[in-house]
Order: sequence, then structure tokens, then C-alpha cells
Amino acid sequence: MAKKAKSTRRTGRGARPVSFAKGSDGVLDVTVVLVDAGYASTAIGPIEVFYSAGVLWQYLHGEALQPRFRVRIASIDGGSVTSLCSLRMTPECSIHDIKKTDIIILPASGLDVQDRIARNTALLPWLRKWHARGAYIAGICSGVAFLAECGLLDGRQATTHWAVAEELRRRYPKVRWRPEQFVTEDHDVFCSGGVYASIDLSLYLVEKFCGHEIALKCAKSLLVSMPRSRQSGYAVVPLSRPHADDKIKEIEEYLREHFDRDVSIDVLAERVGMGPRNFIRRFKASTGRLPGAYVQMLRVSAAKELLEHGAASIQAVCSKTGYEDIAFFRSLFKRHTGMTPAEYRGRFAQMNFDRGELASGRPVT
Repeated sequence: MAKKAKSTRRTGRGARPVSFAKGSDGVLDVTVVLVDAGYASTAIGPIEVFYSAGVLWQYLHGEALQPRFRVRIASIDGGSVTSLCSLRMTPECSIHDIKKTDIIILPASGLDVQDRIARNTALLPWLRKWHARGAYIAGICSGVAFLAECGLLDGRQATTHWAVAEELRRRYPKVRWRPEQFVTEDHDVFCSGGVYASIDLSLYLVEKFCGHEIALKCAKSLLVSMPRSRQSGYAVVPLSRPHADDKIKEIEEYLREHFDRDVSIDVLAERVGMGPRNFIRRFKASTGRLPGAYVQMLRVSAAKELLEHGAASIQAVCSKTGYEDIAFFRSLFKRHTGMTPAEYRGRFAQMNFDRGELASGRPVT
């Protein structure tokens, strides 16, 4: 692979495309790697996005086709793989048959990420080899674990699906995990969280290497949105990690029942017969959060539920979750979810509405 020009760390929408060593025909080579028991859509989605860039919009408008990517589909040994949902997929070749690639896409690997890694160890040195040669490496959802296992994420920002984030954080502490993000880029390594985020990441890469206009036309022709920034609005955030401190569990239960009230540290500590300092230390050690941050998470979770069910006003949500200052509430909510309360309600209350229409066959009144 020819040496590529140094890229910027991140390109925003509308930014100039990154300089890159394309093939003699101006097309970038993408390798999508299939792994057994993965999510098929996280492989198929990127394949179709990269195939469509410079092609689908042009075809629909009677313009000359200008393919921007050449996609090859590989498995570790060249044999067929079966997805988590029993969909059998046949690649074109083995990863060892790849002689040139500019971008490598590693789809979601399945639910038990460590088992997937153990069963596919041959993938690890191959990823390291191509990274050393200058290829861009992108992991999707749980597939990001392969990049972490390779050491490619050490000291770098990365995201993954919120449900496996804590497991990966414990196993790979050198990684700067940002699970609230849908897509992260740190130099030449990209990560995304969630199944649909495979589309986000693919369009992000199209935009990075081909420019905003081509990415936008690709998104419009596929009827998908341009890349989103954060996934925290979708996450069911675990309020605390598993622990065996019964006194702290008692306080957690109390806070869940009284999250809308202001309760002092002294009162909480007294309930379980501790001094304030000892209580704060044990609470943080057990839950991973200070008591104030824990209450904030409870309140934000309650606010999300109220908004999902179409709460009448943001002020009402603010009051019901224990806040008096609506400006502070809006700021806090956006910090946790990446959206304002109104934006969150518009997205997720509408999702509930749409599901109701589909279930009943008629509009919801």
C-alpha cells in the first residue's frame, strides 16, 4: 500500500476531504471482515453504503457513475460464516488473500466478545499488520473489542455499544472510552457503537475521504440520516456496578424512591450508621459514583421516561425530577444525553407514537 499523506485528526461536515493515497483509478479499497455469530447488518450496512457512494445518487439522476470505493468481503479462512440470527454469508476471499486495502471494517462480533476474540485470534496479527502498513481500521459495536485486544486503542479515544462499555473499560483500562459517542476518530482508528451506528460510521468515512457533498447524496439516496454524534440518549445506563455492600444497597433503594427530594449526605450517612466521610468513600467504591452524581443519573433517567411518554411541558418534567431551575435542568439533561429535553421528547416520544400506529394499524389518538 502506498504511503498516505498525513490526515487531520477529525474532519467536520463541510470540511475538505482528507488527502489519501487512492488507487490509480481513484477508488479506495475497503475490506469488510466477516466473523461468525456477529450481527449481519453491521457488515451489510457498510458494504451497501460504500458501494453506493458516487453510484446510487448518480444512477437515480441519470448521471455518470463515479464509484468511490471498491469493497471486498473476507472471512478469516475464506469460508462462509453464520450470523447471530443464522444468516449464512459467503465472503469473496480469506483475509490472507488481501493484497491491498486502504480501510478495514470490523463488524459487530456478537454478544460474548471475549469468546469471539478467543475463537478468532488469527485476526489480531492481521489487523496489526495492516495498521502498521497504514490502513485505516474501523470497529463497529462489539467488534471494537478486537481493536482493543490488538492494542490499537491504547491511549486513544474509542466508543462501543453502551451495554458492553463497562466490561471493555475494565478489561482495557488504557483506552480512553467515550461510550456516549456514536462515532470516534483518533488518528487512523475509528469506532462506533450500536447496530445502526454502522451506517453512521460508514457515512462518516465517506464524508471524511470523499467530502460532505458525496456523503450527503449517498445518505439521501439511501434514505438514511447523516451521522449522529451521541448514543447516550439511547442507553439504559446502569446506575451502579454489581457490589456486595448491603448498606450502600439500602441507600440506593432509598434514593430510587426519593430521587426528587434534596437529601443531605449527613442524613444518608446517618441512615446506615456511618460518618459522612466513610459513607462517601464506601458509596463511591461500591457504585463508581459520588452520591450527588448518582442522584443526577436517577433524575435524568426519570426525566427521559417522562419525555418518552409525551410529558406536557419541560417545566413539569423539571419539577417532577426535583429541579427548580429549568435552565440548569436543560443544561444537565443535554450534558447527559447529548440532546435538549425538547429534542429528546421529539425523537423518542415520536418513536413510541410510530410503534403505536404500527401495532394498531391506525393513528394513535
